[in-house]
Amino acid sequence: MTVTPAPALTVGFDLDMTLIDSRPGIHACYRALAERTGTFIDADLAVTRLGPPLREELVNWFPAEEVAAMADLYREMYPSIAIAATPAMAGAREAIAAVRSVGGRTMVVTAKYEPNAKLHLDHLGIAPDVVVGDLWAEQKAAALREYGAAVYVGDHVGDVLGARTAGALSVAVVTGPCDGDELRAAGADVVLDDLSAFPAWLAAYREAPRA
Repeated sequence: MTVTPAPALTVGFDLDMTLIDSRPGIHACYRALAERTGTFIDADLAVTRLGPPLREELVNWFPAEEVAAMADLYREMYPSIAIAATPAMAGAREAIAAVRSVGGRTMVVTAKYEPNAKLHLDHLGIAPDVVVGDLWAEQKAAALREYGAAVYVGDHVGDVLGARTAGALSVAVVTGPCDGDELRAAGADVVLDDLSAFPAWLAAYREAPRA
């Protein structure tokens, strides 16, 4: 009898405030955009609510009819300002390595503009198997389903929603704008302080999935 091997475990990760601390780079880019356009942007406030798509933040500072053009300008400026300023989150590399160590695949699914997301990962030497950008909340489920992700890790209630819509286990970290109570209320199955706790959680999950 031919035995079909079980598919490899696929784990998805959000990017901003999950794998990378994007606050310094985004803060600098908002300040540069404000200087270039002569429009006030409260960069300190903006970086406290990272997660949703760029346009959802820009609409707070620009007329609706200008938002698309301002998003394009921001993305054009972003690589030279934000990439080098952005460090990895604690435990990010170890979390990716933990999935690889059990023969699994990793993917990043993020609302960030995909080319810039890849620049961040390349700069930090973090190499997931798949990177999918420009997806937020429930939209993330399409990519998670396409690649068969069993687990999705993120820091925002939008990430929890994406995981649940995809039928994936939602693992949340409290390193972004949402606290543990918010993440649990949104339906997170697991809440960790940060990714440093992920390898131990993954080992336990492998022994008793969804326990």
